[in-house]
Amino acid sequence: MADSPQEPADLDATAAALREELAGLENERVREINAKRGDDHAVNLTALRGIAKRLRTQPELARVLWHGGGSAEKLLALLISRPKQYTEQELEAMLREAGTPKVQDWLVNYLVKKSPHREALREAWFADSDPVVASAGWALTSDRVVKKPEGIDQVALLDLIEVQMQDAPERLQWAMNECLAQIGITNPELRARARDIGQRLEVLKDYPTPPNCTSPFAPIWIDEMVRRGRAG
Repeated sequence: MADSPQEPADLDATAAALREELAGLENERVREINAKRGDDHAVNLTALRGIAKRLRTQPELARVLWHGGGSAEKLLALLISRPKQYTEQELEAMLREAGTPKVQDWLVNYLVKKSPHREALREAWFADSDPVVASAGWALTSDRVVKKPEGIDQVALLDLIEVQMQDAPERLQWAMNECLAQIGITNPELRARARDIGQRLEVLKDYPTPPNCTSPFAPIWIDEMVRRGRAG
């Protein structure tokens, strides 16, 4: 159950206290590791989730944290938000304010995918000229491919991936590669073509993959998920 609504002055005081708490949890080693992935938060995410668990759902506080803080505050705001509290216009603005990959990823996964506006945003973002915004559209499209493929022209998606993915900016390239892999995993009729595109483009072929993790290289990713029985 969410806490009772707070007055604006109380919200500001609570947000200030939380910013101070987050600052006290910052660790330079965490910051260095995250910087390699394009992120800038220095707070361990397990600790961040612990704070969110303590706070529970607090939509008003979430708004204050989002608009007045850095990446750590934004991540905490997403954890204590309620997806249906945001309008389509607000989610659009939040994506453009997200900044780092982690904040964008959590925004898309924790709020947008659960929002009644997700399909309208998917269509708008997919066609956006900003590659960062477009990457969110591709992420939502991958989700449709897996969960609700009806109405998604997967052949057309493969056509775009084949032409655009190799030279796409990093964040967009990752999102397109995920879509390529999900088509190959879930659609047996297009699996061979998806694998072939991945083999020819070689995107993320040499990406360093830790032991016991699956490579993001699409042909390997597809084959491994099929082997595990997660295919369509």
